[in-house]
Amino acid sequence: CPTYQLLGDELDGPRGRIYLIKQVLEGHAPTAKTQLHLDRCLTCRACESACPSGVRYGRLLDIGRELVDERVARTLLDRVKRKLLRIIIPHPARFTPLLRIGQALRNFLPRRLRPSVPEAHQEGRWPQATHARVMLVLAGCAQSSLAPQINIAAARVLGKLGINLRPLPDTGCCGALSHHLDAHEEARAFARRNIDAWWPYIEAGAEAIVMTASGCGVFVKDYGHLLREDKNYAQKASRVAQMTRDLGEILLDAENLAGMRTDAKGKKIAFHSPCTLQHGQRLNGVVETVLTRMGFQLTLVSDAHLCCGSAGTYSLLQRDLSQRLLENKLEALQSGLPEVILTANIGCLTYMQSKASVPVRHWIEEVAEACCRN
Repeated sequence: CPTYQLLGDELDGPRGRIYLIKQVLEGHAPTAKTQLHLDRCLTCRACESACPSGVRYGRLLDIGRELVDERVARTLLDRVKRKLLRIIIPHPARFTPLLRIGQALRNFLPRRLRPSVPEAHQEGRWPQATHARVMLVLAGCAQSSLAPQINIAAARVLGKLGINLRPLPDTGCCGALSHHLDAHEEARAFARRNIDAWWPYIEAGAEAIVMTASGCGVFVKDYGHLLREDKNYAQKASRVAQMTRDLGEILLDAENLAGMRTDAKGKKIAFHSPCTLQHGQRLNGVVETVLTRMGFQLTLVSDAHLCCGSAGTYSLLQRDLSQRLLENKLEALQSGLPEVILTANIGCLTYMQSKASVPVRHWIEEVAEACCRN
């Protein structure tokens, strides 16, 4: 548990938090301190990977946070911050203009604030080639504003494998941000919207729903549980969850991956496997295998199971702890002197970019550059 390692407090570890949740369920009145210990959890789910009994800690935490929030009033400042995050970040029509203003003024900001505003990237064009095989892709919210080139790179690589990756403008935020900020009905509304957008294409024969952000992937794969009590969406949500696959899974299973020509030439990279990929989806090693097969040289990363500190909105709401985690993570990633750091989630990517001494990119961008120049 990353927070237990930093703080050394049993109540800031999974056992202690489960004990606090158990107390609340048994009728004990929670306090602001109870809320603080639950808020400090990154929801990285490293404890789930380590637990020999298969305890679903993440779901226990969701229950505990919801109960405590019903009984413990947050401060006005905390309520305002959480509300602003919910009404801006999941909505590209609101988030993108604010981001572009920040990027335009980036050079005029104080030096210490500049890294918190990511630089603008050229988007490029979506590939026009069509193939018989069709897969869908989530547009997303923050990623569509911060790094739209990621999905374009994925479309280029999958096109080389004979797959037409189809973006749907009616899809947006997966709902994870709202869910993690205890706005569960809001999260379900986002899920229903995405299901409605995907469903006609699913019925028309789309093979899969591809996730290029592992944080979205772990949440969409849980749509069946999220909407299990919704008689109008439960069956559809279960189907969507079953069809959802991380981009790394698609490439790992591709029969003609080995035949793709690349210009990797042993390029030395450090790969950060996001918590949502290795602990949430249990896909640790999948992307690393794909990169190795394509000729990239991976450096050794100590304590690779630990979180980078981004964890959705955690870096904004628990800044001191998240910054300590970020420093530790970058020290581990950069110790092997890589030319670039690759990752699989937009939150990790932008957070590590703010302090890394080498470029940080999504892994599919590097793959597309190595194999899809033409």
